[in-house]
Amino acid sequence: MNNQESGKLAEEAAVNFLKEKGYKILSRNFKTKLGEVDVVARDRDTYCFIEVKSRNSDRFGLPQEAVSVLKQRQISKAALGYLKKNRLLNEKARFDVVSIMYQNSSPVIDLIKNAFELDERFTY
Repeated sequence: MNNQESGKLAEEAAVNFLKEKGYKILSRNFKTKLGEVDVVARDRDTYCFIEVKSRNSDRFGLPQEAVSVLKQRQISKAALGYLKKNRLLNEKARFDVVSIMYQNSSPVIDLIKNAFELDERFTY
């Protein structure tokens, strides 16, 4: 299985997990010129921009550790694009990460709410 196929399976597992937690999925793979968000969802009154990361081992670190500052900036820019496009700039929003570690082919899923903050440089 290549990385793209593995990523799609992880994203599917994440979406199912989020639905079980009561999230309403609004969009998947939302793209702008400046970045991409894996999943856009709503958790009660909050719009959530969710990055999905998975690993088969911890040899290269935990999945959530792969959400670098650069990746956070790209997600932030895409999230602002989504909020602007849908006229939601005054709504509550946050950034979550779904971390998936496969153990014996079974996913162990962890949801990290408020995984990072919006860089204020992108709000102007």
